[in-house]
Amino acid sequence: RVLEVGIGTGLNMPFYDRSRVKSIVGVDPSMRMHHLALKRIQHSGIEVELIGLSAEALPLSDASFDTVVSTYPLCTIPDPVTALREMRRVLVPGGRLLFSEHGRAPDAGVLRWQTRLQPYWSKVAGGCMLDRDIPALLEQAGFEPDVQSRYIPGPKLLSYHYWGVAVAA
Repeated sequence: RVLEVGIGTGLNMPFYDRSRVKSIVGVDPSMRMHHLALKRIQHSGIEVELIGLSAEALPLSDASFDTVVSTYPLCTIPDPVTALREMRRVLVPGGRLLFSEHGRAPDAGVLRWQTRLQPYWSKVAGGCMLDRDIPALLEQAGFEPDVQSRYIPGPKLLSYHYWGVAVAA
């Protein structure tokens, strides 16, 4: 069983292996995107339940998912540590959080610009926070993350990315 936090329009659906994934619960507060996700879900052949909520208070049982997938929701979740604690709560012992996020750049000059632009960027980008320290958030929520990071092509203010696997500490 997989919990996908920030399922959005279902862009990850083609990457799930039907022979390994029994079911998916997709959480996303933007109900407007669910109709787009439904098209991709139908093509996947996997049972998916969509829940229109943010991840800070998941209405799901403890230890009920083998894997949590999180691709780019942490920049907009109002309380990311609480959301990550909820993700940890619903993972079975030994379960894994697979994540990919953008965030805080390691270069002081880029970080200064991220901080300066943050109040304006957040208003035009749906609440997106440019400068969140993803490894620190994972650790604060009780995860032991194995993190890779680097700039990907694009403006440096937006293109520092983190990805990896985290397990409960």
